[in-house]
Amino acid sequence: MNGTCKTRKSFATHAARAGKLFARKAVALPAVPSPPPARAQEADLSALRREQGVLHQAIFEAAQVQRKLCAPRDLRRCEFEIAGEMFPVRHLSGDFYKVFGFGNEVGLALGDIAGKGLSSGLWLTHLMGLLRICTREHTDPAAASAAINRELCEEHGEPPMTALFLGRVNPQTGELVYCNAGQPGALLLRKSGAVETLQLGGPMLGAIPQAKFETGRVILEAGDTLVAFSDGVVECCNAKDEEFGSNRLAAAAAAAGGVAANRALFSTLGAVLDFAGGRPPGDDLTLLVVHRRAAAGAEVAARPVAADFSAPRRRLLPAVQAGTAARSGIGIDQ
Repeated sequence: MNGTCKTRKSFATHAARAGKLFARKAVALPAVPSPPPARAQEADLSALRREQGVLHQAIFEAAQVQRKLCAPRDLRRCEFEIAGEMFPVRHLSGDFYKVFGFGNEVGLALGDIAGKGLSSGLWLTHLMGLLRICTREHTDPAAASAAINRELCEEHGEPPMTALFLGRVNPQTGELVYCNAGQPGALLLRKSGAVETLQLGGPMLGAIPQAKFETGRVILEAGDTLVAFSDGVVECCNAKDEEFGSNRLAAAAAAAGGVAANRALFSTLGAVLDFAGGRPPGDDLTLLVVHRRAAAGAEVAARPVAADFSAPRRRLLPAVQAGTAARSGIGIDQ
């Protein structure tokens, strides 16, 4: 019996000593260091940032190419002044315009490709190519529009539908021959104050393969102004969800009457953005203004129209125009 007790005491003594030993060793263990930074994740994030920067730069350069394709932005020919601008809600525009040579006449085009952003922006180059080819083969705007429509309908890549105002103006006689394919009717503001809407044409391009298109004819007299525009202009809304509308557009363009076409364009744009009251546009905005000055008031000699034009000229905007655009988040790259 005494042997058993001694054995138990000895075991307890050794256990206590072992516990103290382990306790001392646990205290003596060094602190576990915090895990090192996730270098792999940081490297991945850096690579993504670099790729994003490269992508943004590529999109910016593509936007500049778009603007050059739409050149010139300011042209004078005899008694006519022509100005055009597009303002994409994203980096790339689905809208486009073009002023080009049509023999001794001046060709005018303003289009709106369905959709926004990259997809419609990529189709823009294709549409511009079709416009060039078909207007060389057909001098009648309705025939050229029909040819573009057939090409789009035969595409296998399902190109988006496109609205197009296409015309040619004779700077000697002032005659404008046009075809309006699905665009809002361009406004012809007479010097007398009367407003005409140019609606003759046909449906949007790329929808109906055998669609028929009509040609309209009007005479631009001295003091008259033509304003062609995309639907984003008249559909621009304010805080009350009211649209700017064609009536306000006509009034804004008339209020800017008597000044150069480019000033009238930016004055009209300013009226649109002031109406929106800081609410960003929901669609691309594109304007094309053609003004016929009085013959006696022609300040600049006529410039010949070539088959193609060079890159747009750079000019400074008045501060009020630049400020109006900046308030709505639209960059004006002149």
